[in-house]
Amino acid sequence: MTSLPETLALVVNTLQANRLFGDVTVVEEKIFSDEQFALKVRAQMVNGWNLQVYLYHNRGHHDYAYQVFGDAAIMRWDNKEDCPGLDNFPHHHHGSDGTIAASTLSGEPVTDLPKLFNVLESLVFPPVDKPMGGRIRKLRKRNSS
Repeated sequence: MTSLPETLALVVNTLQANRLFGDVTVVEEKIFSDEQFALKVRAQMVNGWNLQVYLYHNRGHHDYAYQVFGDAAIMRWDNKEDCPGLDNFPHHHHGSDGTIAASTLSGEPVTDLPKLFNVLESLVFPPVDKPMGGRIRKLRKRNSS
């Protein structure tokens, strides 16, 4: 992340280009200095959930939270330093069942968002079982005369 306008454009454009999302709204954008900014973007998901992207950058340090919610929080990835002892600390995931696990996300939206989308797509568009067998043939209607 180098600047608020560049990071905001990356987040908004990436969300708008993905089939998981409908409306994308910039909720917050703050510039504190040339090297310090924060942003919050919300995207409505096609299944009725929402994804909120929060990023804070300060001279090379960044905090992030990617939260999925409906009427209440469903799951979140963040780097708040509240879960020591996990692999890849402080990066972790809060699951919908209350579990907390290590995360491979880093706070860099260019690499995080595609990983996040893979997880969300598997929840929103679960794989469909393919029929077993060979060819599918079309049945023809017989004339009764």
